Amino acid sequence: MIDRTVRGGCRVDAPPSPVEAQRDRAARTRALTQSLFEQLTGLRPGTPEHERVRSALIEANLPLVRYVAARFRSRNEPMEDVVQVGTIGLINAIDRFDAERGVQFPTFAMPTIVGEIRRYFRDNVRTVHVPRRLHELWVQVSSATEDLTTLHGRSPTTAEIAERLSITEEDVLACVEAGRAYRATSLEAAQEREDGMPGLVDRLGYEDPELDGVEHRDLVRHLLVQLPEREQRILLLRYYRNLTQSQISAELGVSQMHVSRLLSRSFARLRAANRIDA
Repeated sequence: MIDRTVRGGCRVDAPPSPVEAQRDRAARTRALTQSLFEQLTGLRPGTPEHERVRSALIEANLPLVRYVAARFRSRNEPMEDVVQVGTIGLINAIDRFDAERGVQFPTFAMPTIVGEIRRYFRDNVRTVHVPRRLHELWVQVSSATEDLTTLHGRSPTTAEIAERLSITEEDVLACVEAGRAYRATSLEAAQEREDGMPGLVDRLGYEDPELDGVEHRDLVRHLLVQLPEREQRILLLRYYRNLTQSQISAELGVSQMHVSRLLSRSFARLRAANRIDA
C-alpha cells in the first residue's frame, strides 16, 4: 500500500517503507527466478544459452545466500568465505530443483545452502576460535620470527619481535598462545616432557575396567524385559539379591524344582533372543 500526501495542493505518492520495498524486491526476484527456470527447462545442459540462464539464476538468488550467511555472523569467520560456500549450495540447489513439484525455489534452496555452510564450519574451521585481531597479528609475528631467525641465526626473543613490529611484548606472547590453536599435537610425541611432567598421552583419562561390561549389561537389560514378570522376579532374586533356589521357593510359595525349571527356561529364552539380536 502506497501512502499519499498533499504537497502544494497536489497529491503525490510517498516512497514505500523499507519493509514494503523489501517485499517488492522479493516478489520481483521470485517472478524472475520462476521465469528463468522455465527457460532453463527447455535448454540442453552444457550449451552457452543454458549456462547464461543458469548464471542469471545464480546472480538473481545471491541475496538469499547473503541472508543465510548473515545467520552465521557470530562465528567471526570472514563473511566473504561464508558467502562463497553458500553460493556452492545455491548452485547445487539450482541444478537439482524441479519446478514441476510446486515448491518455491527459496524453500527448496534454503536447507541446501545452510547445510553447505554448516559442513564448511564442521570440516574446515578451527575448533578453538582465535579472535581476528590476534589471527592477523599472529601472521605478522610468524613472518617477523622467520626474518629475525634468518638475520641473527637463532630464535629471536620476545622483545626483539615486539621491537620489530612496534607492538608490546604482551601482544607477542598472546599471539604465541593463539598460534597453538593452529597446531595439532601428536599423542605419541614427547612421551615425557623436559620438565619431568608426564607427556600428553599419559595425562589422558585412564581406561575404566567397567566399560567392557556396559554393552553386556545393556543387552541383558533389553532381553530381561522380554521375559514374563515372574521369571524376571526369579532372576532378580537369584542374581541381584543372591538368594538360593530354596530361599526363592520359600518367598514365592512354589517348589524348589519349579524354581529350577523356571530358571532353566529363562536362560533358554535369553540365549535364543541373544542369537536373534546378534
